[in-house]
Amino acid sequence: MNDECRTGVYICNCGTNIAKVVNAEAVRDRVAELPGVACARTYKYMCSNPGQDMITQDIKEHGLDRVVVAACSPRMHEPTFMKALEAAGLNPFMLEMANIREQCSWVHDDAPKATAKAADLTHAAIRRVARHQPLEKQEAPYTPTTLVLGGGIAGLTVAVELSDAGQHVHLVERESRLGGNVGRVDLTAPYLDSARDLLAEKIVQAETSPRIDVHLRSTLTDLQGFVGNFTATVTHTDGTDQVVPVGSVVVCTGYREFDATRIERLGYGKHLDVITSFELEERLRTGKLETADGRVPQYVSIVHCVGSRHGKYHPYCSRVCCMTALKYGHEIKSALPEAMVTDLYVDMLSFGKGGEDLYRRTSELKTMFLMYEKEDYPVVRAADEGDDCGMLVQVRERLSGETFDVPADMVVLLVGMQARNDSGQVARTVGISQDKEGWFIESHPKLAPVSTATDGVFIAGGCQSPKDIPDSVAQARAAAAMVLGYIAQGKVEVDARYAQVDADLCSGCRMCNELCPYTAITYDPEEGRSDVQSALCKACGTC
Repeated sequence: MNDECRTGVYICNCGTNIAKVVNAEAVRDRVAELPGVACARTYKYMCSNPGQDMITQDIKEHGLDRVVVAACSPRMHEPTFMKALEAAGLNPFMLEMANIREQCSWVHDDAPKATAKAADLTHAAIRRVARHQPLEKQEAPYTPTTLVLGGGIAGLTVAVELSDAGQHVHLVERESRLGGNVGRVDLTAPYLDSARDLLAEKIVQAETSPRIDVHLRSTLTDLQGFVGNFTATVTHTDGTDQVVPVGSVVVCTGYREFDATRIERLGYGKHLDVITSFELEERLRTGKLETADGRVPQYVSIVHCVGSRHGKYHPYCSRVCCMTALKYGHEIKSALPEAMVTDLYVDMLSFGKGGEDLYRRTSELKTMFLMYEKEDYPVVRAADEGDDCGMLVQVRERLSGETFDVPADMVVLLVGMQARNDSGQVARTVGISQDKEGWFIESHPKLAPVSTATDGVFIAGGCQSPKDIPDSVAQARAAAAMVLGYIAQGKVEVDARYAQVDADLCSGCRMCNELCPYTAITYDPEEGRSDVQSALCKACGTC
């Protein structure tokens, strides 16, 4: 270790997130006497403006040439502290962070042992920063053209926003039409606006804009390069490939509905009048709300959470089902005033603006609400001879504790959202990650909800997680704003930290090529060794 280093060490309490388990003062006292440590301090929130000012002031007053911050994950605030170093005139890469929150205080409850571990992590960071060398930031030009993958409401919004800002867009849609899943909907909750009217304006704008190239029946089959300098290969239905240079990619591939045949007790595929929400939407759009044999239904039952909030299928809430059920209550009663509508729910989540009002108005229409136990789906069977209905829905009502047979001529299953079958292929093509349910993963759920692990690749809409139309549009506009921010700069800053291959030691085994989560490593068959594309590398150390 270089004793000539002048290192400043800062231990954050993070309110009580760290301080409730780790004794920050004890950590400070232990590391303060280490060789090369010029000053050591604690503060309640190092990421706050006073905390950053403390670091900047100490660099100037004590002549610090290195800084260690023991706090949260570097993913959270490393850029924050790098800016503090820059403000003091110190190379920002002379920073090292020790994660004593996620990797210490949040996973331990033995305070003395957690404090000792935090001190060890901080000590290791001090020894590591002693080996740091100043690095210079790199820049590359930025191609202003953007590729948008998916022509649903989110993809259309991104394309139109960028076009309105004067930018060129390639809009790639694998189907024969634009509109996505919203194009299959009749009215939208909570105000019962027409989905067709909502989409029509966006589709016309996309199809008529001279700055938007719409590619129907097409897929993205390859993406090479790095942020600002991607080369995308779009394969059309006739088998021809089109190679386009783009600066960013926005993935808006949407979702698919749950396959209701997986839940046998609900009778989908067995009883012709057990239909899914999208099948009901089709009937509502055509104005023919009839049973399979052409009768007008007297009794309609709506079943929530089909495939959602269930350990065997999907544990998450699909978010739109409750509002959709309330909307159906209005639409069915409007078409069939004498019909009896029964709403079979687990929990009623009428969230968002106008949600509670829609719930109240649906209740006033004399919709019957019956609550069933989570994961205990109702059982649909044929009605008995002499009954005035086609089916009976047996439900164990949670609030009363009783079991009812609810008459039904039509049963509507509110099928949940799930990741598309091709989401894995899309993730591999554009270099992003998926969670265990197949949804694309954002950089940070709160601070970077539309960014991904690959710079220049953004996500928006239902491909990231279940969401309604307003949230999809909000994400799409956020992604468009991120892209426009890059375009406005005209260049992109490339991280100066990246891995390098030692040509003398590389055996050409290509294990690192498979392991790299950012697809930053390529293999040169002529040289028989691997190379790192510095612009793609995130210096994560996986290789």
